[in-house]
Amino acid sequence: MRLRRKPWIDEAVKEYESFVHLKNGEEHKGRWREVFPDPQAPLWVELGTGKGNFISQMAQLHTDVNFIGIEVQLGVLYYAGKKCAQAEVHNVHLVRFDAARLTDLFAPGEVQRFFINFCDPWPKKRHAKRRLTHGNFLARYEQVLVPQGRIDFKSDNAALFAFTLAEFKAHGWRLEEVTYDLHHSRLENEAMTEYEAKFSAKGQPIFHCAAFCPSEVTTHETQE
Repeated sequence: MRLRRKPWIDEAVKEYESFVHLKNGEEHKGRWREVFPDPQAPLWVELGTGKGNFISQMAQLHTDVNFIGIEVQLGVLYYAGKKCAQAEVHNVHLVRFDAARLTDLFAPGEVQRFFINFCDPWPKKRHAKRRLTHGNFLARYEQVLVPQGRIDFKSDNAALFAFTLAEFKAHGWRLEEVTYDLHHSRLENEAMTEYEAKFSAKGQPIFHCAAFCPSEVTTHETQE
């Protein structure tokens, strides 16, 4: 769901320009590590970063990792930038970008790990190709991930989760950590999105899986 346009955000977001990339991030393709204090750290990317609860927590927990959050709504990125500033993290950059053009943003083998949290389920069959776990998107992830690169997926939508598992299997991705009730499993859940915290508190089970890029498809080398 899109937030209502707030004209004041165009100016207010500049307060967090150390986190939020207001210009096109394509200029950093293949060189994202250079924008971080530690250019040798691995790169983890959250697709649809929302208001930043998840990525700010993860950055605090993993100070040896560089994080990029991708979001199409500037109004949402404002709040994500604010949250990262409050968390006083230095290993996060937020980019306004469309995940459908991911290969314009990252070079082959530039990303070690993707997080897809509570993405739009696009429930109508005719909209299936818009789902972030459709095979068309998996092909894009394969292009920019390192060999055996990982995707962590969370959702509260049973139909989308079933679709996602089927798509991963159909395209040769190896599945691990599959659970239909993450918060009551033995799996570690390091950080939650705002949405996850709200609905899990009401008893909504959270579905989760980890998928690894097929090695026979991914032939890219890790960027130095």
